[in-house]
Amino acid sequence: MKPKTIRSAVQLADKLAHIFVATADAVGSPHVAAAGELSHDSGNHVTVAAWFCPGTLANLKNNKQISLVVWDASEDHGFQLLGEVEQIEELAMLNGFVPEIEAPAPLPQVERRLRVRVDKVIHFSHAPHNDIEGEPGV
Repeated sequence: MKPKTIRSAVQLADKLAHIFVATADAVGSPHVAAAGELSHDSGNHVTVAAWFCPGTLANLKNNKQISLVVWDASEDHGFQLLGEVEQIEELAMLNGFVPEIEAPAPLPQVERRLRVRVDKVIHFSHAPHNDIEGEPGV
């Protein structure tokens, strides 16, 4: 796994302003969330922050494995960063809920930042590809 490849994924995420965050619970049931920002922390670590829904946090309590997907659909080029969440940090908390002002659907109440140790980066696209690190585009 090359830090240069991680930086390329972060640059693409900056351009697109979105990434997908995939987790699974202890028995393997998947859950996908969206986030807006990916940052290169250091070496093989990245951070991703969002108002993650309860499903993401519940999964991470029992299964720290994570997949972060950055994909430019128009160019059919992207990256999948596979790794493990090492830290969950609370960044902000909403100060209550006012139904007359807020949307009727339940809202996440805490913004969190996940620090992820990236173990593998693979190419992500519609086009035929394999899941071997270092193959096309990685």
